[in-house]
Amino acid sequence: MDVAVLEIGGSHVTAAVVTPATWAVTEVDRAKLASQEAPDVVVGQLADAARKLPLANGLAIALPGPFDFGTGVAWYRGQGKFDQLYGFNLGAALSAELGIDRLLFMNDAEAFTVGEWTAGEVRGVERCLGVTIGTGIGTAFLADGRVVREGDTVPPGGELYKTSYAGKPLEDSISARAILRAYPKTVPGVKEIADLARAGDTTAHEVLVTAFTHLADALKPWLERFGVTHTVLGGSISGAFDLVQSALDFPASATKDTEHSALIGSAAHYLRSR
Repeated sequence: MDVAVLEIGGSHVTAAVVTPATWAVTEVDRAKLASQEAPDVVVGQLADAARKLPLANGLAIALPGPFDFGTGVAWYRGQGKFDQLYGFNLGAALSAELGIDRLLFMNDAEAFTVGEWTAGEVRGVERCLGVTIGTGIGTAFLADGRVVREGDTVPPGGELYKTSYAGKPLEDSISARAILRAYPKTVPGVKEIADLARAGDTTAHEVLVTAFTHLADALKPWLERFGVTHTVLGGSISGAFDLVQSALDFPASATKDTEHSALIGSAAHYLRSR
């Protein structure tokens, strides 16, 4: 059974169909998303994307938190995205707009990691970790392909960003904004810093390595507690992996498919939840 999937980011929404037999992804549409608009506008944009998909079997949706993935209620505040959806039941609104009963939401970092376990870098690994780094940092700890969020072997909710590092919130040390802040010149994004590092800019290289050294230090206690044997990196910063691999003194690799892993993971989770 093919699965209809939406992947929602702060500035875009991707609509795709995932075929479980091969985990092939057919991208139907990728549209810009005005995420700071009023709830009815955001719902309309998402519904327009979803209507391009075959919805007879329902819809799987990957999106970032803070979000109640069980009830479909958004809790974004001060995120620079979806701030007007605070306390809004996005699940109920989308269900009514599309006329479908079955909607299943999944955290985007968890979807990415399940996708990598299903058809990527950590395929079939018994105990693995996925880390997505962009505006913030997302994590998912998997045991036999299932997300673990509770217990003393994982951070609160399985989310590393809720922990502190060097007396400050972790994302002050490892995130796109932290890297951009640490580089002394103004550049559009981390990709440009990575390009400068490859061109011989030692400061750019040092900024990246320092950030990933912080990440390694923050991760190590949890890698040991959970028994992680392989870590996969995703998100916008995964493209700099070749520059920072030396800072990660544990088995790790970067995703080979930044576009489709979360879509595959959402579909796999959806099928497992039927």
